Amino acid sequence: MAATILALLLTTYLLVEALDVKLLTDPRPWLQEGGWSSAAVGVGLLIADQLVPVPSSFVMISLGALYGAPAAIMLALAGRWGMTATGFAIGRAGGPLCARVISADERAHADALLGRRGALAVLVSRPVPLLAETVAIAAGASSLGWGRTMLAAALGSLPEVVAYSLAGSIAPNVSSAVLIWSSLLVLAGGSWWLGRRLERRMSNGEKPAPT
Repeated sequence: MAATILALLLTTYLLVEALDVKLLTDPRPWLQEGGWSSAAVGVGLLIADQLVPVPSSFVMISLGALYGAPAAIMLALAGRWGMTATGFAIGRAGGPLCARVISADERAHADALLGRRGALAVLVSRPVPLLAETVAIAAGASSLGWGRTMLAAALGSLPEVVAYSLAGSIAPNVSSAVLIWSSLLVLAGGSWWLGRRLERRMSNGEKPAPT
C-alpha cells in the first residue's frame, strides 16, 4: 500500500514539473506583497504539498521574511498541520478500497504496526519529502485515530516550522534552507532511533518474570 501511494505521489509530482505550473514551481511572485493574500497563498501551498510538489522550505522562509518569526510560525504550522490532515482524510476515505485490495491478515498486521509506531512515524517523517505525504495517507487508511495523528503532526512539524521561519526573518537564502533541511533529516533519524530504543525497553519491561 505504501509503495502504491508513493508511486502515485511521485507520478503527480513529475506531471506537475513537466507542466511547469508557476505557482507550484516558483511561487515568489505570490509571496512578495504581504498582507492577507500572501498569507493565504503560503498556507494554501503548504497544505497543497500533500498532493503536488511545493517548495515548502522556500514558502516557510518567505513567510518569515514577510511577517516575522512569530506570525510566520503560526501560519506555517497551520499549513503543515493542514497538509497532514488532508493526507489523513484521503487515507480514511480510501479505507474501504484498501480493505477490498489488501487481505485481512495483511491489513491486521499493518494496523498493528501503525498502532504501535504510527504516531512516531508521522512525527519523524514531517521534514522528509514524499515520505511525509505517504505516511499521512497510510495512517488514515489504518486504525490510527485523528487525535494521535494530528498531535504527532503538530509536534513533528514544529522544529522545521520554527527553523525556517526564523531563517526567513533573519537571513532568507538558499544555503540556510539546505542547512536547515539537512539538520532536520538528522533530527528525524535520531528521533526514530530513540523511539525504537524506548519501545524495545518498554517491551522488555512488560515481559512477565519467569516462574
